[in-house]
Amino acid sequence: MFPLEGVCPSLSRSQYVGVTSETDHPTGGVHYPRTVTEFDKWFSTEAACEDYVRGVRWPTGFQCPACGARRGWETGRGLFRCASCARQTSATAGTIFEGTRKPLRLWFQAIWYLTSQKQGVSALGLQRVLGHGSYRTSWTWLHKLRRAMVRPGRDRLSGEVEVDETFVGGSETDTDGRERVMRSMVAVAAEVRGHGIGRIRMAVVEDASAGSLIPFIQNSVSEGSLIRTDGWSGYGPLPRHGYRHRRTSVRGTGLPPHVAMPRVHRVASLLKRWWLGTYHGAISELHLDYYLDEFTFRFNRRTSRARGLLFYRLIQQAVEIEPAPYHELRGGKDYR
Repeated sequence: MFPLEGVCPSLSRSQYVGVTSETDHPTGGVHYPRTVTEFDKWFSTEAACEDYVRGVRWPTGFQCPACGARRGWETGRGLFRCASCARQTSATAGTIFEGTRKPLRLWFQAIWYLTSQKQGVSALGLQRVLGHGSYRTSWTWLHKLRRAMVRPGRDRLSGEVEVDETFVGGSETDTDGRERVMRSMVAVAAEVRGHGIGRIRMAVVEDASAGSLIPFIQNSVSEGSLIRTDGWSGYGPLPRHGYRHRRTSVRGTGLPPHVAMPRVHRVASLLKRWWLGTYHGAISELHLDYYLDEFTFRFNRRTSRARGLLFYRLIQQAVEIEPAPYHELRGGKDYR
């Protein structure tokens, strides 16, 4: 047992900790592997994976999750004992890795595989690659990682933002306009960045009423932003909630929707292509929000020059969220 103050004594911070951008010089301490060869070299042992988790979770040194104290000891069992409140914890406690019976190295391989595949992976594909004994294990792992793709306290969109809705889940010839029967309605918000698209947000909504659309916008876009929508009445209350509102009347201009609102329609088109190409449309509405989180994570990081940076970001967020048991994941995002 030895004192622990400031930094974890077993942690090689010069190798792992402190990444601020993907432009860190390769010889000056890039803190994520850039190739599968580097990945195998960095994480050849379970101890190396544990050190990496420590460095990502406590980049400036151990901090007790109970009282916030920064002094403690590492016990012979690899746990950290707080000098203030005597609580014992581990680097994985309170993260998605808590209670796992699989090696961290296998988790790292799953995260590397997930982030290195540009279009994502299915649970069956992950099962084949990792050799999981059951489909359920791979499905659970992927949903845990999708939860981690939403950074706690992430910034909302700002500036000028296009907002619209789209349907996923197949065609329905017996519905009209925004009527929903079997399809799932997804609200989409996309930042305007010149002629391009900035960040996006997506979520399943119950219907196209103001009661469904306004909360989505409030959760996704900062007050004071300029919201561009079509002429749908569900967006009418926006000014009363602190937003500037500009309607783009498709009928009034004679422009097709994809021209009048190009960014959200482009995002919706990419979502449907990804939905069918990667998952073949086999996503239930109960878990659709998880998949939207994955699409958003990938889209917002589409310009990253190194896939290893996505690996690092996902590890970073995985140690910031609370663990989720299987029954909670199975119940969907709105599980209570």
